[in-house]
Amino acid sequence: MLRSIKRLARAKQGSVAPIVALSLVGLIAAGGLAVDFAQLANLDTELQNAADQSALAGVTQLDGQDGAMQRARAAARALVANDTRFANDANADGQAATVANIYFYASSPDAEADENRIEDTAPSEGEADPDSLAKFIRVDITARQARYAMTPIVGLVNSGNIAASAVAGLGSAICKTPPVMICNPAETGAEAEDVTPGFDASLYIGKGLRLVSVGGGTGGWAPGNFGYLDSNGGSNGAPGLREALGWTAPPGECQPGNGVDTKPGATVTVTDSLNTRFDIYDGDVSCPSGGNCPSSVNVVKDTNRPGNANGGNACKLHNQGWSLPNTGVRYYGYDYPRTNAALPTSIIPLAMGHPRDICHSVGSGVSGHCNGPIGTGVWDRDAYFRTNYRRSDGTYWTGGTAAGSWQDNTDLPANATRYAVYVWEIANRGDVIDGVTVLGPRVASGTGANAATAYGQSQCSIPKGQGAPLEPGENTIDRRRISVAVVNCLREGVNGAEDDLEVVKWIDVFLVEPSINRERTGAGDVYVEVIGETLSGAAGSTGGQVVRRDKPYLVK
Repeated sequence: MLRSIKRLARAKQGSVAPIVALSLVGLIAAGGLAVDFAQLANLDTELQNAADQSALAGVTQLDGQDGAMQRARAAARALVANDTRFANDANADGQAATVANIYFYASSPDAEADENRIEDTAPSEGEADPDSLAKFIRVDITARQARYAMTPIVGLVNSGNIAASAVAGLGSAICKTPPVMICNPAETGAEAEDVTPGFDASLYIGKGLRLVSVGGGTGGWAPGNFGYLDSNGGSNGAPGLREALGWTAPPGECQPGNGVDTKPGATVTVTDSLNTRFDIYDGDVSCPSGGNCPSSVNVVKDTNRPGNANGGNACKLHNQGWSLPNTGVRYYGYDYPRTNAALPTSIIPLAMGHPRDICHSVGSGVSGHCNGPIGTGVWDRDAYFRTNYRRSDGTYWTGGTAAGSWQDNTDLPANATRYAVYVWEIANRGDVIDGVTVLGPRVASGTGANAATAYGQSQCSIPKGQGAPLEPGENTIDRRRISVAVVNCLREGVNGAEDDLEVVKWIDVFLVEPSINRERTGAGDVYVEVIGETLSGAAGSTGGQVVRRDKPYLVK
């Protein structure tokens, strides 16, 4: 018996079983922790995916238009359905991941730091529309708790609340448009240091902008200056700028919606390429070889040429080609307009294109003259129609709304923009309306074969080998409509070549007149009318010349 007890004491069989039994609780706990850590990680991933997808869905609606923030909220909350499979907090929404907060910001740093939130409230007078400022969105997802599989058995840990946030922006590229920029004409230089001057295009629709060319960048650029962007393509210097301004397919890459680089080297001669859009081909360099520079189908302008013009000078700025009237009643001439008001009905200019705002047309000493680049949108519509819409008996379309007036004949409003008139003329060109052929030729002065004649339709595009003038449409570029980048030149300190400049806004503008020397304007001026903000895809009835590609991206 004693021997059996001693043998049992020395036996080693089954000694592992107690150890295993004692460690089993720890092993189960460790395994549970491993499994439930994976559950916790999965829930975190689910919530972060929900935040990412909601932010990306919301930011696609931030197009700067009215209601953008409201649409972004709806998209962030509803367009993406996200379920959480690893939560066990008895949330009233079941497995659905829900949005807790949505905020908007003007810049990526503000969004990442959650500073300077943009509130969706009606702006005060003079302030920019919040919808036009919102460029970034932050989405916070409601916190949830992990659905543990093992640790509730041993009761060791609790996940606590797990939340997620995401910040997204909208990256844009502007394609098929000349790489042109303007210095924000609304920038004053007196803004507070932490305020970035905006440009609400909706406040300027129909207003004229007087843009002054800047050359090699020897001084700081000011509001109202215009220059060019580096498109990483085409020739160097002025030849490359002529290619970009004249060709129907500008060389180089699409311009980013933000972060553009300037390209100095603009000279007055570069604007000769813009003039090809008006049927003016002033020398061989105005349209560089390698591309085509057809005119618009509507080339109404304040120049005329001899009715029998031919030869090498017929399409140039020359007394045998396009020229301004040098006698008689001349708009922008020595005498007219004399006041910041419409011309008297007895005054009919010899030639008149779509004119500048009157405040930009009068001399600098006249009361009401616009010293700044932004006009008032008031231009002499009556004078334009009585100059260009004369019947064979010498009468003309009058102002007002009575029969025989331009409003009655066109159905355009009294405050019609120049661009609206231009589009109406294209739609009705060649038609005889109330005794006038729309965009038909008109003798301005003189008699006989060489009488000075104004033309509404192209005379030079085909003879100069540039092809038929272009009628704007869904898939055809509009030669007198371009998109330009608006940059805060004072705040950015623009001076010559600059990299990665913030774009305040991309806007569409209408080229009002050719850039030539006149009594009150210079060949370095480019005068445009604001059409509105550059939108995605084709732009209205004369789209196709601009493609805006928007792509949402995650910032944080």
